[in-house]
Amino acid sequence: MRQSNAYIIVFSIITTIVLGGLLSVASVGLGPRQKIQVELDTKKSILGAVMEINKTDDVLAIYDQRIESLVVDINGNEVSEDASGKPLVAENVSIEKNYKLPAEERLYPVFLYKGTGADVEAYILPIYGNGLWDVIWGYVALDKDLSTIKGAVFDHKGETPGLGARISEAEVQSRFVGKEVYNDEGSLVSVNMLKGEGNSPESLDPHHVDGLAGATITARGVNNMLLNYLEYYQNYLKKISS
Repeated sequence: MRQSNAYIIVFSIITTIVLGGLLSVASVGLGPRQKIQVELDTKKSILGAVMEINKTDDVLAIYDQRIESLVVDINGNEVSEDASGKPLVAENVSIEKNYKLPAEERLYPVFLYKGTGADVEAYILPIYGNGLWDVIWGYVALDKDLSTIKGAVFDHKGETPGLGARISEAEVQSRFVGKEVYNDEGSLVSVNMLKGEGNSPESLDPHHVDGLAGATITARGVNNMLLNYLEYYQNYLKKISS
């Protein structure tokens, strides 16, 4: 029997309400689990800049044992409270949201990687920028000399598979280990990916690494991202080195 238009409309409304309610309940129920997963992924990336993480590792436990964090401003001063007076937690500072602000208004998290003792072995700094198609981001770890790169991790939102997306591969990231961000005169020069891949060993000096074949713009984005954020952290790095 053919249903009336009123019946179809009412049925559609009820179905929409029921399905919407079920999705809302599911979202609320999964919320805490999603939050834990985001925390786990973030802390894994931070640790990944200084150590190899195995599938069996208790990332959260290692993080709590080895990482201390703080937040600084563009002048290198530690910031302990947000604009509303609430305590600032470095892990909760959104680099993405801060990226939309002028550099002088942003918050800059710093993650201190400690050895088995209390000594700081590396300073891990979040970085953020633009690739070819969308945003790219990562963490760069400076050794305690504040010049040598101890490690780096990069990730992306939409770079081309097999080309720019390779910045998330361990082999590409390992090229930065041991490189120097300051030259002999003490000026910040950062570390740059060269154009193309398979460059001569002579060109891979302390401030350059091999590039990515077919991904010049993504490589340029990594270069800009790294240099920009090292500059943003300059005042903090100068303060702790003095």
